Amino acid sequence: MNLKEQLEANKPAVLKKWFDAVVETYPDETSALLKKKKAQFTNPVGYTLTEGLEHLFDALIQGMLPDTVSQFLDSIVRLRAIQNFAPSEAVMFIFRLKKVVRQELGNEFLQQQGIVEELETFESCVDDLALYAFDLYVKCREKILNSRQMKRKMRPSGFCSRRVSSSTTRIESSGARWLRLLT
Repeated sequence: MNLKEQLEANKPAVLKKWFDAVVETYPDETSALLKKKKAQFTNPVGYTLTEGLEHLFDALIQGMLPDTVSQFLDSIVRLRAIQNFAPSEAVMFIFRLKKVVRQELGNEFLQQQGIVEELETFESCVDDLALYAFDLYVKCREKILNSRQMKRKMRPSGFCSRRVSSSTTRIESSGARWLRLLT
């Protein structure tokens, strides 16, 4: 049995352990929530992670089809960029797949003749995926920063907002004086 066949045979276990490894990067409360339900509308982050990891794993086994990888990798990396993960933390989930695969397949299988080379090729693809994820992360962070800058430009300046609020206060206080005089 070659590495590809072994990975396909152990796919459910690898995906579960990989998902758990990704979820561990979140705070405890969030981690517990992400593990509970993975439905699209009740837990969109858990759903995105589950679907994305499965498709990424399939793409790695099949030889990384760029269109498939891009869509699902982007959705996971975008989540992590929005959640303000540091760049290294944002893409660390990809590297964790190597450890999960080694644990799941075991040393005996991985030491077989021919498997070592296949494993090196697989892990090289994982490394390439991480580099691509880093590029996506940087693009997402740039979009977020540009969006924040645009919002700041659209906001009225602090001078105008303070001036309006102080004149409103004067009007309200003078109105209260007139009411006291009339009663």
